[in-house]
Amino acid sequence: MTPPAPRWLYLHGFASGPDSAKGVALARHYEDRGIFLQRLNLRVPSLERLSLSAALQVTRDAIGEARDRVVIFGSSLGGLTAALTAQEDPRVCALVLLAPAFDLLGRWRRRMTPEAWDDWETSGWLPIDDFAHGTRARLHYDFVRDVADVEARLGAWPDVRVPTLVVHGRNDETVPIAGSRAWAGGKRHIRLVEVDDNHDLVVTLERIAAEADTHLAGFLGP
Repeated sequence: MTPPAPRWLYLHGFASGPDSAKGVALARHYEDRGIFLQRLNLRVPSLERLSLSAALQVTRDAIGEARDRVVIFGSSLGGLTAALTAQEDPRVCALVLLAPAFDLLGRWRRRMTPEAWDDWETSGWLPIDDFAHGTRARLHYDFVRDVADVEARLGAWPDVRVPTLVVHGRNDETVPIAGSRAWAGGKRHIRLVEVDDNHDLVVTLERIAAEADTHLAGFLGP
């Protein structure tokens, strides 16, 4: 029996949403190719109580049944979520990762002062920007505890075995490109494309689509 054509999913980044510029642009690009790129909402259960474990469950549920397959695009935290899903779930057949946010807790600790981190843990809340709505918001410290549990189980650097394209900006100050270089280095099934862009990667959207088309040519049909 011929396996079903894969679903295509897009996972947005931290404090972003399914209507992000990259997600919408890529969905339109693939709509023209006759492919529905489903943009998931990973602000679960809410932005204030954001949970990586919950995002992983939403992603697994969206893949479908046991025989279904999926191609996953993931940006930043969505890239980490996509890679962790691929590490665990054999239904994932290919990945496109945009500035994936690996080593999440390690990077956050390095970016924050010890005093700011302790204040977050003590008060329970960290002020953040809600990029989806252009407002200020806050994030509960339970996010840290949940990520720590995930990293203890799956690692901070996902063990991905499926064909993977990584696009990362050389000027990314949020998730430095050095992490993607180290993660992709020496792995024949992972191709890293470096671009002159920052973490948003909106300047190189056309390049991202072109590189993804090449990477996913076997799933696009004639």
